[in-house]
Amino acid sequence: MAQILAERPIDTASPLRDIDPAAFHDLLDRLDRAAYRFVTVTPASHAHVVARPDRRQAGSLRDIFGWSLPFDPGKLPPPLFASLGRAGIIVERDDGRFVSRVRVSSVHDALFLHSAYPTTARDAVFLGPDSYRFADLILARMAPPGPDARILDYAAGAGVGGITAAIAHRQARLTLADINTDALFLAAINAARAGLDADVVHAATPTDVAGTFDLIVTHPPFMIDPGARAYRDGGDLHGARLSLDWVVAGAGKLAPGGRLILHTGVAIVDGEDVLRPHLEGALAGTGCSLWYHELDPDIFGEELATPAYADVERIAAVGACVVRGDR
Repeated sequence: MAQILAERPIDTASPLRDIDPAAFHDLLDRLDRAAYRFVTVTPASHAHVVARPDRRQAGSLRDIFGWSLPFDPGKLPPPLFASLGRAGIIVERDDGRFVSRVRVSSVHDALFLHSAYPTTARDAVFLGPDSYRFADLILARMAPPGPDARILDYAAGAGVGGITAAIAHRQARLTLADINTDALFLAAINAARAGLDADVVHAATPTDVAGTFDLIVTHPPFMIDPGARAYRDGGDLHGARLSLDWVVAGAGKLAPGGRLILHTGVAIVDGEDVLRPHLEGALAGTGCSLWYHELDPDIFGEELATPAYADVERIAAVGACVVRGDR
């Protein structure tokens, strides 16, 4: 049986950051004029959809830039096809068809560039179903910042969190920070597309970012990933280590009255949340209050079949808001 082309890793011999940003801006402009919208699903759902017999080849812009399906050159307008080819955004496969190296997804009507499916590379740029919950959580829990407020999106990925917050409060200054240089590159383009002038900082921890912030938003990796991919692996504590460490570090970067909004996933073992008690203990005596809420009781259920999750009964999506008291 023929292999589904989109299930093979896309050739990324050169980093995305080496591509001329103007080519990405042109792509986003054209997609926006075409009223393009696409909601990214989980990798498991994506695999089910593209395995269908009628999904062997792209028939629309959503198939090309959303579902990462292979396409014939005639499926794109010639000027766009030529532009994307010259830039290296699309690459030719062995069978003469082409695939896009990026996906474009819509979150609250803003378009975001991120990595094509499948996201097997260690430096993949993340955007997924969690990003939609994250954006909604930010809008629900953020307080109106002052005129000189600073917003930090740490582990920004495609920049959904920080860009969502900054669109809602355009007078604030946005900083996007990530350890992944390709993520910073795409996030900066996504921010510019949204009309935002963002600072970008290459950072391994929140403490690597200078200054204090009125709002910090973060969506750490939270899975147990045998491949140790940076966008996915959350460390020990059943994947909760980065969530704990980044909240504690981020709380120390808050200005008086500032708040940190966390979206993450947490393993539930024998009915107990593995993150919450550690977080409550770490924040005790810091002058910070904690709001903590389970947003979805059961996500990424397919992971429970893997050896790494043998003692986990479910993975829950969790939101937290840390507020530093006024001094």
